[in-house]
Amino acid sequence: MNCRLCLSSNIRRTSETIQGQRYFACGACDLRFLAPEYHLSSEAEKAHYLKHNNDVNDPRYREFVKPLCDAVRSHSQPGASGLDFGAGTGPVLSEMLESDGYLVTRYDPYFHPDPVALERSYDFVCSCEVVEHFNVAASEFARLRRLLNPGGLLAISTVLHGPGCDFENWYYRLDPTHVAFYSERTFKWISDSFGFSKVQVMNNRIVLLWT
Repeated sequence: MNCRLCLSSNIRRTSETIQGQRYFACGACDLRFLAPEYHLSSEAEKAHYLKHNNDVNDPRYREFVKPLCDAVRSHSQPGASGLDFGAGTGPVLSEMLESDGYLVTRYDPYFHPDPVALERSYDFVCSCEVVEHFNVAASEFARLRRLLNPGGLLAISTVLHGPGCDFENWYYRLDPTHVAFYSERTFKWISDSFGFSKVQVMNNRIVLLWT
């Protein structure tokens, strides 16, 4: 088996099994990932997403999304074109940005399956709690890079693993749709390998990359 991001064969099991499933850690890019045979089917994955109560008017949900929204606002001007990649059942991120004058297109393979959205290019792409669901991270990050105009911004929200992370008991691993887990080192590898000019890890949840 090779890494799902960098395709390296330099991988090891994180442990023999965790709750009956096999996870691997890549020595090259530091991605941790669930072995593909344990991934949910598309039907089961969609059913799990439909359990989420992503009400765009829920103040707690809006507060959760606000740090990523603020990051886009800080580095892009109103009127900029953007893509909410993985908008989900409640596209609160795009609604918040649209209210500030940004031009945002939504895409989600289950809930906004518009292939035309993936044929354009954008000043920014934002992806809130999405990259941890990437079954094949290599092809997904290549696509995200292609979607950006020169000087464009990729703004990502995902929880990073790091030193001291108790991976076996980590709450973020327990979601059955979470199959890929990144660290600061992983995003530096992504920046270098996919042609980004700069990466900024703002904290253990917000990462920005520029073309």
